[in-house]
Amino acid sequence: MRLRAFLLAAVAVLATGGAAAQVSVNINVPVPGLITVAPPPPRYEVMPAPRAGYVWAPGHWQWNQGAYAWRGGYWERARPDYAYAPGRWVQADGGWRWAEPNWRRAERHDDRYEHRDHHQGHDDHGGQHCPPGQAKKGRC
Repeated sequence: MRLRAFLLAAVAVLATGGAAAQVSVNINVPVPGLITVAPPPPRYEVMPAPRAGYVWAPGHWQWNQGAYAWRGGYWERARPDYAYAPGRWVQADGGWRWAEPNWRRAERHDDRYEHRDHHQGHDDHGGQHCPPGQAKKGRC
């Protein structure tokens, strides 16, 4: 009986000690893609003259084996109906992340509205436009 009580007490102590150890364990795992060192300011680059069919991708700092290394600007082949958005460093989660460059759908402009605004209320023959609904009422 005494041995049994001793074993139960030992199991209880071990179980309690193990739980306390689990609570006090602090594992600091780095977040993938997170750099804790801020990138240096961008370098000044002279942008070359425009090149038909291409867009200029400006230079940027790259994280390379524990240090930043500069990558100079380069030409990127243009994509019809898309606008180029260069990559950038973004501060997040207590560090810095690289947001890759990408292509975004370009906004389309409706030539009809630009044409109307360009003429500021005049038609192509020099006359005034009739306000909507007024022609049917005989006011134009």
